Order: sequence, then C-alpha cells, then structure tokens
Amino acid sequence: MNQKLEELLQLALQTPEETRARTEELNVGFNTDARTWELIVKYHGSLDVLKTLGIEVEYLIAGYAVLTVPEQLVDSVVELEQIEYVEKPKRYFYDIEMPTDNSCIAQVTLRSPNLSGSGVLVAILDSGIDYRLPEFRKADGSTRLRYLWDQTLLPMESVEGDAASLPRRPPMGYRLGVEFDSGQIDRALAAPTTQQQFELLPSVDASGHGTAVAGIAVGDSEAYQGVAPEADILVVKLGTPDANSFPRTTEIMRAVTYSIHKAQELQMPLVINLSFGNTYGAHDGSSLIERFLDNAAEIGRTVICVGSGNEGNSGGHLAGSLLQENNVASVGGRPGPGTAAPSGDGVPSRIGPIARPVSVELAVADYERTLNVQLWKNYCDTYRIFLRSPGGQETQLPRMVNGGKYTLRLEQTEIMIYFGEPAPYAVAEEIYFEMLPLGQNYINSGVWTIRLEPLQVVTGRYYFYLPSAAVRAAGTGFYHSTPEVTLTIPSTAAKVISVGAYDSTYEAYADFSGRGYADANRTIGVVAAGLAKPDLAAPGVGILAPDIYGGHTPMTGTSFATPIVSGSCALLMEWGIVRGNDVFLYGEKVKAYLRAGARALRGENEYPNSRVGWGGLCVSSSLPD
Repeated sequence: MNQKLEELLQLALQTPEETRARTEELNVGFNTDARTWELIVKYHGSLDVLKTLGIEVEYLIAGYAVLTVPEQLVDSVVELEQIEYVEKPKRYFYDIEMPTDNSCIAQVTLRSPNLSGSGVLVAILDSGIDYRLPEFRKADGSTRLRYLWDQTLLPMESVEGDAASLPRRPPMGYRLGVEFDSGQIDRALAAPTTQQQFELLPSVDASGHGTAVAGIAVGDSEAYQGVAPEADILVVKLGTPDANSFPRTTEIMRAVTYSIHKAQELQMPLVINLSFGNTYGAHDGSSLIERFLDNAAEIGRTVICVGSGNEGNSGGHLAGSLLQENNVASVGGRPGPGTAAPSGDGVPSRIGPIARPVSVELAVADYERTLNVQLWKNYCDTYRIFLRSPGGQETQLPRMVNGGKYTLRLEQTEIMIYFGEPAPYAVAEEIYFEMLPLGQNYINSGVWTIRLEPLQVVTGRYYFYLPSAAVRAAGTGFYHSTPEVTLTIPSTAAKVISVGAYDSTYEAYADFSGRGYADANRTIGVVAAGLAKPDLAAPGVGILAPDIYGGHTPMTGTSFATPIVSGSCALLMEWGIVRGNDVFLYGEKVKAYLRAGARALRGENEYPNSRVGWGGLCVSSSLPD
C-alpha cells in the first residue's frame, strides 16, 4: 500500500478498467481514448522533469499541480521524491423571491452608502452563462464580463467562416478549453444573428444553473437586479468535453487558480462563488480540495463562498457511537461487566459507557445500477464488520487484507471493499464499499445491513456516507439517518464562507440545506478543533433568477443562497477596499463581519449551530458603524 496515494485512487488502480467503468466514482479522471489518468498532486520543488516523460504538468497555487499521466507511468510518477501526496478527481453536483429581499441588502444599496459592488471582481465557477442576457450587459449593450473561460470547448488555431481570424485558445498556462476576453464577447454580441453569435462564441449554458447563479449575484437589467449589479464578472464554465459531464476536482482547482491570477492581473479584489459539492470524504477538511481552497483563500484580496449542499434531508448520512451509557449493579461485591467499582457505602457507583454492537440498515431502491458506501472511523478503534444482503446472506469482512482490497459476492451483487489507513494529511480511517450487479442490470434491492461489533474501542464513533442524492434513487438511503454533518465538500474547508439556506417565507431553516458540525464527540479533523459550519444562512427557497429563455424563474437550493452571500461580500469589499474605509476587508475579516451581523432566525435558540451557523445574512448590520 503506497502511503502517497489516497485510498480511492489505490482502489481504482487495483480495479480492472471494465469494472471501474461500471462504477459511479472509480473511473473519474481516466481518459479511455488517451489511456491517461488526471491526478492532483501536492508537491515541493519542481516537476519539470516529468515533462521529459511526456507527462503534462499544470502548476496551480500553493504547491498543488494537475498531472496528466499515461496509465503505465503512474507508479513511476508517485515514486518521484518531489511528489508528497496524490488524489484522483471527484465529481461535483450542482446543489426562489428577489435575491435582495430579506437579507438587509436594500438598506445599503438603495440609500447611503449606496453600494453596488463596483470595483470588485466576482467569479462564477459553474455551468456557464448566457452572456447575451441584458442582466450581464452595460447600458450601451456591451458586456460586463471581463473574461469567459469555457473548459468544455476544444482549442482551435483557426475557425471556419466569419470567425476565421479568431483562434480559440485556452488561457496562458492551461491546456483545457477556450478563453474569451471582453472584446471577443462584444464582437459576438454585435453579430446580427444568433447563429453568427454562436459561431463567434460557441459557449452555451445548457442547464441554466450558472446563469441563475450569476444573475442572483451580479445581474442588472430594467426587469431584474442582483445583489451587486455593478460588479465586474468573470465566468468559468466547468466540465469536460464529455456529454452530460459533472465538474471535477481538477477543473475546479484550475478555475480557482485562474480566477486569482486574473484578479491580480486586474488589480481587483475577488469573490469566488462555488455553488456545488459532493459527499465523498471524511468531511473534516483533510482532502486536497479542501486544503487547496484554504490556501487559495489566503492569496491576494480574496473571499470564497461555497454552498453547504442539499443533502440535509436526503438520508445519505448516518453517524453514531458504539459506546452507550449503561448501569449494571455490582455482583458479589465486585463490579459487574462494564461497571465502576462500588462506592464506600456498598452502593454501586454510576458506570460509564460500554461498547455495544450496532446494526446500520441501508435501504436500496429498485433499479440501482451501482452504489458506494463510505465508512469513516477513528484509527484507534477496531471493529468486527459483518455485511448482510436483503435475502439474508451474511459474511464477515476480514480484518487484514494485503493491498487493502477485498471482493465478495452476496446474492447477485459483487461488493468491492477497500480498507484504508490514515494518510499523511488525515487521521481518519476509511472502509469503502462499491456494489455492482452480477448477471443482471441492477444490484439487489431491499435492506442491506452493516453490523459493527467492538473489539477495541476508544472513541466508538462511526460515520457513513452515500453518494450525492443527484445520482441515487429517491428510495435509497439510511434508516434513522443523521442530518448533522451533511454539508457537502468543499464547503467543509475551514477558510471559505460556508452558506446554508433558509426559507424566508417562514424565516426558518430549510430542511434540505446541508447541516454542519454540531457533534461534540466527533474525533477527527477540523471538527475536533471546534470549527463551526456553516458560517451563516441566506434565503434559498423560491429565489427569482434569470433563466436561459430570457425570463425569470424561482429557484430553490443552497446553490442559490450562495450567490446572495457572494454578492454581499462584493458590497462589503467595495465599501472597505474600493472606497478606502478598510483596505484589509477580505478573507477571514469578511467572514467575521458577516457572522457578527447575522440575525436570529425562527426556531434557532443557540448560535452558532449546525443548521444556520451564526444566523441569517444581514448586510446592513455587517458594516461597521
């Protein structure tokens, strides 16, 4: 087992390609045609030596890079001394009232100090944008976008037809997609027909998600106004050229690096909006994407806002402890099993917790083609683990496996199991289950049971996670699921502003919103250090936003609460940095001001809490007097 490789990558490399391709996660990052792996590395020194081997190296920030490595060279690359740690990409999933309502925004935009986001760059990293809409154009019809980088387009040195004089190239230092500046966007806008516009600038927001997010944060037209209507806009359309693709870790890291470099080039303060996440990981701040964002948040005058996701009520998480309180009287003058010694008057004293087995029940709906389950635990604890299928077949998992991988069959389902170890950057231990059908199209539906029996228990804690609700059936989930710590990664990063959602109609927490850390007994990562998440909540139900059809549609989800906060950050940074009231108003200071100004919401008695953090967004109260 190579300690430089994350466990999911080790499992992927040990799994035949035809099997990987049937899973939701293991083949992400592998290019079937080129036979290459896209890898995220933490490194020191220089990686230029890899270029002599035909390996593409894209340097990011803070000691991170993306490598494109031929399959047969992966092992050799990992052995390079400069490589510290390697992860594979993961997929991320896109997680409605006017956005300026109910967040104390009008008090600072419609009257003194009349903030608008002017002089601040807001980066929307999402599914793209409909750049033709009036919300993203100036009064003279020209674009408000400073740059648009479409990662899904293929670079071309020349283009047929009227656009022949415009080569399409990625940004300097990148090999992916095509970058358009404001001049190229204006040229497309001036074209007389939609077809000619598309020929000049063929970037399309097919889902409308990014257009809605951008509109909420920075939109401005006669019919609609976002939170920061005069902010400059930078857009990165995330993804790959594959059809129906979801953005991956590597594309997000490239986009964040690009946004920071552009803000430095333009000498502007920067707000980055990330309205997506996934459920793979310990949710403790230890993955490379979480640590990368913490580093990125400290570069330049930057604020990063991330939605907490929509997994709060999806049934995809279950946590608990094998240690339970118990009282047992002493036996024959001696304490019974699990008891404390009797007190001096012969009465047995109250005993502490005792370790007991736990059975975790997982409902698998019909027609699930594949399903993975993550079990995270403290490495100090040792459990005996049993897996039981819906038809009653049961097996005990081995405790020690060479290479970490173990495969078994229950009924018509093959289960690949990977036993992980702590990593150089993470203390948690993972046990990963990947379920695949055998001889049929779907895994066995019904109730699967995972039984944990204590052998040596120190903390007794366990944490189960399923894939995002976006890729599993509505009926698949844990019985007695746990809503706490359902915020999605990377909103778990310590130095981003993590945004939950509330329903402004009822002034109450929206139950879909991913919850954060309220578990005082959690023993791994940033939770153990007492970090509270989310930082605050914003309206996230029925938020009116521009759509790709030229109208406005109510939207619901933390995806649409997050740009309200991003736009609000732009207002604060305009007041502080652009107007000179506080030139250090960026990073953690913006977060502190927003927390301090947050207002109480109905049903919340203690702050911060796992649902709404420090409370509901209130911009006017967040500005110093």
